[in-house]
Amino acid sequence: MSKTPLPTKDTLEQKWYVVDAADQRLGRLATEIAMILRGKNKPTYTPHMDTGDFVVVVNADKVVVTGRKNEQKLYRRHSGRPGGMKVETFDQLKARIPERIIEKAVKGMLPKNALGRKLFTKLKVYAGTEHPHTAQKPETLIINTIPARGN
Repeated sequence: MSKTPLPTKDTLEQKWYVVDAADQRLGRLATEIAMILRGKNKPTYTPHMDTGDFVVVVNADKVVVTGRKNEQKLYRRHSGRPGGMKVETFDQLKARIPERIIEKAVKGMLPKNALGRKLFTKLKVYAGTEHPHTAQKPETLIINTIPARGN
């Protein structure tokens, strides 16, 4: 009886990808990134293992949302103390920490367990066009989301 071979450290190759988030729709971009982090685009995909690749996102400050989500989409966080709820809109968070928007969107699409936390460490998000990962020789990955109209 033959068993399905599991990927090992020797057989598994992890690539680095650079994704340009400029003028990309937030949700469409986040789903593609989550799929790559998970490794679902590879034939070696195994649900309980980290078979995914590293993703570097640049131009996070230029990501867009549709409709009135700029002022209606809310990001909540809690300090853990009574009355410690902080709420801010998409625009406010984009002005303060634009990287956090993509991080939160992708993290919500990863498994809610130890594997998901490990996969999340392979996501690197930067507001500008520069990133410190040139030594890893990342490949440019083009993600075609719906082009933004007038936003």
